[in-house]
Amino acid sequence: MAKSDREIVEILEAFDLTRCAHSAALLVGVDEKTVARYVAIRDEGGDPLARPRRPRVTDPFKDKIEDLVERSQGRIRADVVHQRLLAMGFTGNERSTRRAVAAAKDGFRAGNRRSYRPWVPEPGMWLQFDWGAGPMVDGRRTSLFCAWLSWSRFRVVLPVWDQTLPTLVACLDATLRRIGGAPTYVLTDNAKTVTVEHVAGVAIRHPEIVAAGRHYGCKVETCEPFDPESKGGVEATVKIAKADLVPTSANLAPAYESFAQLADACFEWCERVNGRVHRETRAVPADRLAEERRHLHVLPAQPHAVALGEERLVNDDQTVSFGSVRYSTPPGHVGTKVWCRVAGDELVVVGRTPSGLAEIARHRLSTPGNPSILDAHYPNHPGGNLPRPPRPRPRTSEETEFLDLGEGAHRWLIEAGAAGATKVRSKMRKAVELAAALDPRQVDHALGLAAIAGRFGDGDLVSILDHLATAGAPTDVVFVDETHSVQPGTSPWERFGS
Repeated sequence: MAKSDREIVEILEAFDLTRCAHSAALLVGVDEKTVARYVAIRDEGGDPLARPRRPRVTDPFKDKIEDLVERSQGRIRADVVHQRLLAMGFTGNERSTRRAVAAAKDGFRAGNRRSYRPWVPEPGMWLQFDWGAGPMVDGRRTSLFCAWLSWSRFRVVLPVWDQTLPTLVACLDATLRRIGGAPTYVLTDNAKTVTVEHVAGVAIRHPEIVAAGRHYGCKVETCEPFDPESKGGVEATVKIAKADLVPTSANLAPAYESFAQLADACFEWCERVNGRVHRETRAVPADRLAEERRHLHVLPAQPHAVALGEERLVNDDQTVSFGSVRYSTPPGHVGTKVWCRVAGDELVVVGRTPSGLAEIARHRLSTPGNPSILDAHYPNHPGGNLPRPPRPRPRTSEETEFLDLGEGAHRWLIEAGAAGATKVRSKMRKAVELAAALDPRQVDHALGLAAIAGRFGDGDLVSILDHLATAGAPTDVVFVDETHSVQPGTSPWERFGS
């Protein structure tokens, strides 16, 4: 019967005290041979507490199992090994084989395990970025450009419509201008916009991204294929950003009504995560960024515009001309230069914003003679090409007194002008006199009702005021119909005398 760890320690302690196996056996109450066995194991350098290994049914096939595991680089399945052993005369069950294969795989991994050297980033050295799937906006899928500075842990997340090379360059420009400088290296994944192909394991860079890196003073580096360890930091940024910004059943975030709302949400998220203490550095990323800026390179004044498209000047009417077609732009860009490029069947307009380059407008491609004008770009103008409703602008004291009565007076004047009413000025003076004698709010209310009903006669305003004073607020507005007569007809006399 195997002894417990405590019993083995007592046996060894008794032998060290007496230096005699017979005496030690009498002290602890065991056989003399048991004492001699544990003492011999200890003297030979073994572990007296280790349990002796019993022979296993897989021992005769141990070399073959290890050979199969090594040839398969630790990927072979235990059931496959069991079938091989059965053909060799193995009589054990599959459970024994699984235990032997698991032990062989543990030994293989122990001798072939990849060793990691802790990566200690330096200030101003590394900027990592990657793409993440964004939320749906207006039925279209968006993407999230996620970047972070490795030393300060400062994060930047920008929403975009696509992941094309011009969009990537614009996002890099906006990121570098937000952090206030350019690092030495920019690390990313092997996307086609960065790595064209691999030749003998060597990444062939896209010439445009190399030119963009040279413009900003950075060297673009890519991760090893299928090696998430080399870009784990930015992968964590993408994961955290998607968890907070993409509406799911887990965060119960509402859907975004516009792309601008998504951009504001990304900016607020960056402000929040960059203003709290980082778990690893125990410091605020925004504070560490202020220190890291001293190690960043100075950015060029002009962005890298080669991949952004053709340069255009925004006219006074907030439009740019591309392909003999006018396209509208948002307010705030008149007189500035923007860049236009074609992405599929759309025209993308990129402009300079306080935070760097950003997409400011996107239009469906049009043909000459059919300008693309979005009403959202002109918030202070009525949309469409219909006649604009007149806006009363008083020029005399009488006009000012009348229009000061309220919204009903404005509506009455507009409708009276459209209906061709006569003696408008005298009726306006009459309304001002009534307002001086009565409640101005009641007069303004009566003017509004008169405008709705189309009653612009001489006594219509007084009649409406009398009705309001006696009958209260009207429920149904009676419109004037000059073709209808309330005089009774002569049809009842047709049967007279019959």
